[in-house]
Amino acid sequence: MQSIGERLEEARKRKGISIREAAEATKIRSDYLHKFESNQYDIRLPEIYVRGFLRSYSNFLKLPADKIIADYNALHQGIDTKPSRSVNREVYGRMEITTSKEKEPSPGQSGGATTPPMAATAHPAEPAASRNPATFVPPHSTGSPLDKKLIVKIAGIAIALVVVIVLIVMLASGRTSPSAPPPPKEIWVEAQPNEPIVTIAAKTIPVEVKVTSAQPAQGTGAVTTYYQGTIPAGQSRALPRREALRVESAQYTGVQFIIDGRPWDMTAAKVDIRAP
Repeated sequence: MQSIGERLEEARKRKGISIREAAEATKIRSDYLHKFESNQYDIRLPEIYVRGFLRSYSNFLKLPADKIIADYNALHQGIDTKPSRSVNREVYGRMEITTSKEKEPSPGQSGGATTPPMAATAHPAEPAASRNPATFVPPHSTGSPLDKKLIVKIAGIAIALVVVIVLIVMLASGRTSPSAPPPPKEIWVEAQPNEPIVTIAAKTIPVEVKVTSAQPAQGTGAVTTYYQGTIPAGQSRALPRREALRVESAQYTGVQFIIDGRPWDMTAAKVDIRAP
């Protein structure tokens, strides 16, 4: 015939669950369940609790609890089942049990039939059966509200930090001035040797100057650009004087022409120079 432990283990394996899962479901410590399945009952608990745990575990595994308890009583017949007279307060499974020496179970009573004195923390409004330490299943804890509030607070702080970092990066990138575009390339048609020239000079300030042919070319209608750019202060540009030229400058007061060695000040924003 199978032992109690073998029947418990076989029934648990038929359900396809581990000892840890069974402990979570019954609220009985896993090391107690392991000992029950190994036919070891020396878990240093009063006999009434051992029977209560065996009954709860048997009911969970759909085994005849009365048969299991009867076999257990027959196996341990003659063993002193009186609980210790000293006050012992420990945590068994997931419940707190206080044993007292006010009342002891009578030897004639069957295992599991006596309800031990309740701990001082038991609620008086609860029924006696629900306060039995051997079969009591604590209500499922939903967690502390303070923990949830703390988690929400930490999450809010983390989100705020991310937003601040993003804003700082955006502001920093916005303050970075874009690189200045390169100055426009200077267009300068230089005069050939012995070719008539006109020299355009910047007297005291840099001047932007554009020099083109005064009349569009016949056939194409386009003008020839001889110079376009900025002349630094104190510098000049010598240009070929092949035809009538048109000189344009917004800073014309700082522009001077030198034609045949003779200086001429520019008197308007647009001036034409005759062909040689």
